[in-house]
Amino acid sequence: MVKEFDLNIEKILENWEVYHAIREIIANALDEQKLTGTKDISIRKENGIWHITDYGRGLNYHHLTQNENDEKLSAEGLIGKFGVGLKDSLAVFYRNGIHVTIRSCYGVITLKQMKKAGFDDVMTLHAEISDPDDLNMVGTDVSLNGCTDKDIEKAKNLFLCFSNENVLEDTGFGAVLEKPIHENAGIYIHGVKVAEESNFLFSYNITNLPNKLRKALNRERDNVGRAAYTDSIKNIVKSVEDEVVLRAYMHDLEQVTKGSGHDEMNWIDVQLYVLEQLSRKNDKLLFITGDEAVKRRAEVSDAQDEGYQVFIIPDKLKEKAKSIRTVMTLEKYNQSKNNAFSGNALNISDLTPAEQEVYNMIPEILAFMNGLPGVIASVKISEELYTDEKKTITLGLWDAKTRTIWIRRSQLSSIESFAGTLIHECTHAASRCGDVSRAFETALTENLGRQAAYYLR
Repeated sequence: MVKEFDLNIEKILENWEVYHAIREIIANALDEQKLTGTKDISIRKENGIWHITDYGRGLNYHHLTQNENDEKLSAEGLIGKFGVGLKDSLAVFYRNGIHVTIRSCYGVITLKQMKKAGFDDVMTLHAEISDPDDLNMVGTDVSLNGCTDKDIEKAKNLFLCFSNENVLEDTGFGAVLEKPIHENAGIYIHGVKVAEESNFLFSYNITNLPNKLRKALNRERDNVGRAAYTDSIKNIVKSVEDEVVLRAYMHDLEQVTKGSGHDEMNWIDVQLYVLEQLSRKNDKLLFITGDEAVKRRAEVSDAQDEGYQVFIIPDKLKEKAKSIRTVMTLEKYNQSKNNAFSGNALNISDLTPAEQEVYNMIPEILAFMNGLPGVIASVKISEELYTDEKKTITLGLWDAKTRTIWIRRSQLSSIESFAGTLIHECTHAASRCGDVSRAFETALTENLGRQAAYYLR
């Protein structure tokens, strides 16, 4: 027995192409697979006709009466719009001359144009329902006679499960995906692509939808604007915990300071999150500005010698980040270094006669510069001299806070070693410049020249 059923499609989606309609068929098949826990759907070509098959409970014509399926609305992670999406797709197939046959244990459904009941002058699209040809059939098979291989491929490319984008980290808001090289990033919602981004570092699959985004998912499900999903992407990024992913964002942030980088790392709240999380995972990260990298190279070099990895960040970010306890800036680094400084001053009378003789030559050593620079209050000797918590040994140190030069006792073993360290630290004090800086090198060169000139007179 054959029945006709009016699909009551008021408006065919004119901007939909065939692959959009195929997308809806695939989406419904994937949802049925998930709802029933059955095996993977099949998309195959037989005798020139494409088939999309699921192995669930089977479709019947009652499903065509639904605008939204209650089961789908209450389930998590589903993608199809059963009823609306299915009927829209059938209309698009018919408009494009593609012959559709839907088979299940409940019957065989095809399409035809007929007069609308009670309106002889109005022709509408109807589903023609015939008796099933296999009462034992499992699932639903949708055959598409007339669609191209390209249409199928374009439709499959809209689904995460058919892409090459691997999940890097799954969060409570969605997943960060590895973006294929030289391709746009995909924005997916429950595994269906709704937008592309040309300047995103990663692709994203949104699985926790706020109301704002739900409202933006129009009937067509195309061209969802960035404003609709920005908050969702931020929530995903700000839930990332994997250090590899966080470091990828951090390296990209460095590119942002150079005027390039990707759009995710232009969001200040995302920048702050990445800095804080990386700092929690690794206490040997130092964050500096581009200006500090140039003007404070000595301090940066000292930090690198102590095992710090240095990242350059924007000035505005540093101002906000310095209040985060775990984020190490140059100011915090110097403070920790001062706190970690360890030196115990020896009485000169406790030195050996030979050591005292070397120490007492300070006026002669510094005669070329008219003695100790005025900024220096004293020169102290310490048995051991450390400048950090790991007890890294140092031979000399200028402590600007106390206006003191500290020199390790071992340097008193010879005039050469003591004089070299003393002149080095005096140059730091007088020039107010740190190691590895051009200004310090210039000051040290000048002192070497002054010393040579003094003794050659």
